[in-house]
Amino acid sequence: MKKKVFLLMVLLFLFSGNKVFYAKTINEADTELCETVKAALISSNREPVDKAISEIYKNDKKAPKDLTWASWETEILKIKQVYGIGGLYEITLKVYPYYGAHNGYGEDEVVINTEGELISFKHLKTYH
Repeated sequence: MKKKVFLLMVLLFLFSGNKVFYAKTINEADTELCETVKAALISSNREPVDKAISEIYKNDKKAPKDLTWASWETEILKIKQVYGIGGLYEITLKVYPYYGAHNGYGEDEVVINTEGELISFKHLKTYH
């Protein structure tokens, strides 16, 4: 009896076949998929970048109170794979803080990871 059950299971396994399903990405944005993914990645990490900007300019007496940054002006400089495919990634961004009606105030490099953590930051330039 055990042999028949085992044989039946083996036959089911062999003849069941692996069905492959292909999913098509639906892009419901006004930009190409690559640009859309870039914008989504940057925008979803707003909190650690806000923290970095706050830390960089906290001792700058000339820094405007309404200093902020725009995700669409931010550049992705590097994406580093920390562990392996699908694992943790570190993302290096070049951020351009501004105030008022998009008056540029500086350039900064911010490193975050895909868990939303601020890794490091470096002030590059201040515009006066």
